[in-house]
Amino acid sequence: MTKVTRRISTLALLVGLIVAPGWAQGQEAAAPPKGQRIYSIGHSFHMFMPKILDQIAKSAGIVDHQQVGASGIGGSYVIQHWDVADDKFKSKAVLTSGELDVLTIGALYLPDEGIENFVRLASEKSPHIRVFGQEFWLPFDVNVNFRKEKAPPPDREVYDGKKLRAEHDAYFREIDEHVRMLNENTKANRRYSSPRPVRRCWRCANRSPPGRPRASRSRPTCSPTPSATRSRRCKVLVAYVYFAQIYGRSPVGLPVPASLNGTFNEETTTKVNRLLQEIAWKAVTEHPLSGVTGK
Repeated sequence: MTKVTRRISTLALLVGLIVAPGWAQGQEAAAPPKGQRIYSIGHSFHMFMPKILDQIAKSAGIVDHQQVGASGIGGSYVIQHWDVADDKFKSKAVLTSGELDVLTIGALYLPDEGIENFVRLASEKSPHIRVFGQEFWLPFDVNVNFRKEKAPPPDREVYDGKKLRAEHDAYFREIDEHVRMLNENTKANRRYSSPRPVRRCWRCANRSPPGRPRASRSRPTCSPTPSATRSRRCKVLVAYVYFAQIYGRSPVGLPVPASLNGTFNEETTTKVNRLLQEIAWKAVTEHPLSGVTGK
């Protein structure tokens, strides 16, 4: 595998646990899979995903895909969702109903006991459920908990790719270890996955769209800052990762989702959409913890 391919294949920001033995992983199938009932918990780097995932699932013919609900709090730790007064967003009520197939969680930094609380509740009340935890962009380009330790403002006029990779690799290793710990502690018949296709999505977005020159080599067009939430490419890439992980199918060849329309001209948008699909599928199938092989 070339260095460029290896970098692209690790573009993900997801860690998840799969709780459904025997889930079909093949790319090809005679009929669309059964739609999943999904609940999402997280901050602004996560809450854009359900709407786009719904568009993608419906375009794949999965008409019974359903977003049951969501708990969204800007800049939040998962424990804030667990502690919210009177179960404001009905997170616990939905999880205890047993009528849920997938829980997605957007986390910030570790440790966060809220993650384990939701995982335990989900596994106790819905043994078949699958839980996916989405990693976070490091907002100051360094692997520190910025709520507990002040990080110096990064100089993004100078793009140090080697340092950026090293900081994020350390963070992603911590997330993987946390996933394995949760798997061990819950003692359920489950397996965890860790695709990471949004994990460095600004590297993908920094590649020039087909047929268009790069504006700047020093400043990524989809940076690991809050501005990343405004990039349609990053958002759609995140959703394609979830689609590939949740349904075990390649998104390659699906039509352009509404969320990506209007980004470029029609021809360029089609090419960018294909590129995002290929990156998502490659990252999911090549990560050793994903459970999706593409075979």
